[in-house]
Amino acid sequence: MIFAHGGNLNKLAALSGRSPDNIVDFSANINPLGPPEGLRRLVSRNLEKLRHYPDPEAVALVRAVADNFKISPDRVVVGNGSTELIYALPRIVGKQRAVIPIPSYNDYTVAARLAGLEIVPVPLLESDGFCLNLQTLEAGLAGDEIVFLGQPNNPTGRRVDRARLLALVDSRPDTFFIVDESFAQFMDNYDSMAVHNAENLVVIQSLTKFFAIPGLRLGCGCASPAMASLLRQHILPWSVNSLAQEIGVMALGDEQYAQRTRAEVSRLRRDLAQRLEGIPGLKVFPGEVNFLLVCIDNKIMAGDELAQKLLAQGVAVRACANFIGLPDEGRYYFRVAVRGDDENELLHRALSRVLRNEPPPAKKRRSFSLMLQGTASNAGKSVLTAALCRILLQDGLRVAPFKSQNMSLNSFVTRDGLEMGRAQVVQAQACRLDPDVRMNPVLLKPSSDVGSQVIVMGRPVGNMSVTEYIRYKPAAWQAVTTAYDALADEYDGVILEGAGSPGEVNLKHHDIVNMKMARYARSPVLLAGDIDRGGVFASFIGTMEVLTEWE
Repeated sequence: MIFAHGGNLNKLAALSGRSPDNIVDFSANINPLGPPEGLRRLVSRNLEKLRHYPDPEAVALVRAVADNFKISPDRVVVGNGSTELIYALPRIVGKQRAVIPIPSYNDYTVAARLAGLEIVPVPLLESDGFCLNLQTLEAGLAGDEIVFLGQPNNPTGRRVDRARLLALVDSRPDTFFIVDESFAQFMDNYDSMAVHNAENLVVIQSLTKFFAIPGLRLGCGCASPAMASLLRQHILPWSVNSLAQEIGVMALGDEQYAQRTRAEVSRLRRDLAQRLEGIPGLKVFPGEVNFLLVCIDNKIMAGDELAQKLLAQGVAVRACANFIGLPDEGRYYFRVAVRGDDENELLHRALSRVLRNEPPPAKKRRSFSLMLQGTASNAGKSVLTAALCRILLQDGLRVAPFKSQNMSLNSFVTRDGLEMGRAQVVQAQACRLDPDVRMNPVLLKPSSDVGSQVIVMGRPVGNMSVTEYIRYKPAAWQAVTTAYDALADEYDGVILEGAGSPGEVNLKHHDIVNMKMARYARSPVLLAGDIDRGGVFASFIGTMEVLTEWE
């Protein structure tokens, strides 16, 4: 086996000979949406707190967890990731055995062994879809054990019926149940078992996976007041740092982010499962969260070998040979996280090639791109874009300018009678090119304080108010991407220009000219500011503070 855990980018980089930035990591199950917006600003605001010890009782965070689960704060314990709680509990509950369904998260077994407990495995059968049979579990209970349950389970992504599990907890007061809900937040219509106040139950959740902050380490446990008090005594002092406490409070209060995550992950998982099921030789097990368990059903290749070949192409998956309890010792199984659409398609193509034993495709020469954005309007973007166009032309490269949307009354008419913005005309001249409306596919000519004539690919499509134009933007975006793709196919590179500022938080949800365009073009971005206008350094910093992490 090559990985004990997923997400070790340094190890993946060493194995692949690539930098961590050049690896698409499907081995760690992290929210594909990334952290909630505002995380960078929150970190900046709270840097001063690093001069002081964190609140040892994490009062604000405990209250946020309690409010989230609608329980009293005296039932909440927070820790340095859910793993800290998983390792502490077997040492303090006074049991002799650990009953663990397998396959499951390996640290359940490690934590129990370190506490000196006998391990009693309960196999999950592939014929049952790796679903836990509660009757089989109950038959092996004697009252001297801890039961570890992933709800849903890792790596299978399946859960147990909540009502039946709670009934088992209540009927077996001498058995101690540790229910790990680290991935439960990704599921639709799931009610946490944390609301159930029982002396023999602790419900654990990881906050780092759902909120995409694994580097901060943050988890929580919900138990009876007596057990919570005992658990706090066995957690190291100050185990949750100040930044993690602040970010936890912010993240738990962002219900819009939570709803958006569940909807998007559900869609992405369905699409990824459908793509993988279309690859001959793969069997995809139905999951309910942000990862999928996959079997190489025709056994033409072991999971470790598959993982190595994918990693050579810059794609990391989680080989499952060290998950005890999988058939064939997990040799033909691997697990993949759910990521964004483009990355999921990258995985699909790489898997198809590897399983067909095809060599990686020859690298297609792709036109490069570079984008200039500004801290404000008139920050110097247009001049700098023109300058870069001329410099690159002098270096022997065929480049073209591009600005997806321009606003100006001062338009230019091309040889074929089409209108475009004059800034892109100057940039085209810097490239020694004839002006081409593809360089500025959308031109807005203000006709009032709240409306403009909209010109698309050089031709008027109508006069629109701001609200009307926002509704029209999906159609405009189609014209933008078509124009950009055409230029990218014809030239060595494209130098893009943004509009206004990428930090306009009130406009970003319908942006087609700044960061959305940079993402589409896969373009690095230079941020320009005008030092003659004053406050330029604060403008740079302020712009960075309101950007999301992907931006």
